[in-house]
Amino acid sequence: MKPITEIPTEFCKRLTTVFADIDDTISTEGKILPEAFSAMWKLYEHGINIVPITGRCAGWVDHIARMWPVKGVVGENGAFYAYMDYSHPIPKLKKRYYFPPETVKELKIKFEDIKQEVFARFPTAALASDQPYREFDLAIDFCEDVPPLKPEDVDEIVKIYEKHGAKTKISSIHVNGWFGDYDKLTMTKIFAKEILNMNELELKSTCLFIGDSPNDQPMFTYFPYSVGVKNIEKFIQKIQKPPAYKCSKIGGLGFAEMVSIILSKRA
Repeated sequence: MKPITEIPTEFCKRLTTVFADIDDTISTEGKILPEAFSAMWKLYEHGINIVPITGRCAGWVDHIARMWPVKGVVGENGAFYAYMDYSHPIPKLKKRYYFPPETVKELKIKFEDIKQEVFARFPTAALASDQPYREFDLAIDFCEDVPPLKPEDVDEIVKIYEKHGAKTKISSIHVNGWFGDYDKLTMTKIFAKEILNMNELELKSTCLFIGDSPNDQPMFTYFPYSVGVKNIEKFIQKIQKPPAYKCSKIGGLGFAEMVSIILSKRA
């Protein structure tokens, strides 16, 4: 990984969109610091789209799409995207799902078996606090609101999901599982085509992704201009293809660092 200061000036000048993970990328130890929120507004003011790509729940996505200076949000690891449609006299929140919600109702029955097995093996684990607001996946908290589990225990939770046929990703705080062949990248491509009117060549040449953990792997692999905040270092053994560039600061401070460098090179 090259230092973020080496990101090419010519790319910074043609940058149109920043796709960004939220937890421990825009946030820092669970908080959105002034530096990170200000950085999002600076991107907005410079005409650069910001699109959070998160494993967080539909409830969070509703708030973020309405209240943050974003073009849209991909939620629950790619199950859907949401955006504000300003073509109406009264702006409306719109969602685009990967597959119909009624399909998910059938699959959610399988989550009960997964929960029972996980909690029998790891009684200190818990459902993520935002689970009631999720539409598509099951999130097990292994360190956000519970005592941290050992890495090998987290790996065992992943195996339980997989045994039941679920697809999984490990974030910095949760193991997320769902049924379906989508991921963050799948829905990012759909969002780019339908909302940004971009083809894949434009997506790769004028956009970047910034993240921090193994569940960002598809994005790191796809985007030539991918960035990791400093805390990605603790997951580096679990990431097959690391991002091209790395910030010197953690979380939202790293995000703000990246934005500052990019905007300085556009001047």
